[in-house]
Amino acid sequence: MSLNVSIVLYNHSLSEIAPLVKNLRKSEMVSDIFLIDNSPKRNLEFESLKAFYHFNGKNIGYGAAHNIAIRQTIEQNIPFHLVINPDISFEPSILKKIEKYMNNNTDIGQLMPKVYYPNGEIQYLCKLLPTPFDLIFRRFLPQKWTQKRTEKFEMRASGYNKIIDVPYLSGCFMFLRISALKEVGLFDERFFMYPEDVDLTRRIHGKFRTVFSPEVSVVHHHAQGSYMNTKLLIIHIINMIKYFNKWGWIFDKERMKINREISRQLID
Repeated sequence: MSLNVSIVLYNHSLSEIAPLVKNLRKSEMVSDIFLIDNSPKRNLEFESLKAFYHFNGKNIGYGAAHNIAIRQTIEQNIPFHLVINPDISFEPSILKKIEKYMNNNTDIGQLMPKVYYPNGEIQYLCKLLPTPFDLIFRRFLPQKWTQKRTEKFEMRASGYNKIIDVPYLSGCFMFLRISALKEVGLFDERFFMYPEDVDLTRRIHGKFRTVFSPEVSVVHHHAQGSYMNTKLLIIHIINMIKYFNKWGWIFDKERMKINREISRQLID
């Protein structure tokens, strides 16, 4: 078995998580499944599942919680780790397909499949490295004013119908090569929520390929919480500020270089 999996919980019920654990257990390549619980109260029902249940006693953040499991994967010398959201569904056979592709392409450090909404529409989760406008200011403007920029940011010119290199892959399904994480590090625990996926993908992209593959797909029952909840919106903005303080606001030469190269790839 060559894959460990981690799922971060926050006030989830057994009925929400059990189907995903059961689905993962259908894959022969899955070794350990870690349920990392950031909820305020322990839920002993999760101990009935074929998974390791770890209760943190408080909300330590998304990336920090996944790091608990990833460190276990490193200690076990398991070659791959899947970071997955609780609201993902898929055919278990895709895991073997992803592993085979990554074993045949050892320069790939991270892979994301094609992601659909339950109604069959594509989720545009392949993105360029963001500017402050893309992650903070855009949400406060009318959609018609930002549509063209959004389409470019979400790499829609690719058609989402071919394998492409992407510098910012969504955290909802991150198939990670452990040797790559050993080189670039784990999730940056300074980020409580939201930019940890762009930060990690960016660091992996600096030394390995980070790819989108439409040859495998998942369904994401996605709700944009920060668009509907004022508290989450504030958390979102605070963590985005931390991200740009780390990488640069206006003057980010690496961002400009990578985005230029990726945009050129879409034209070629």
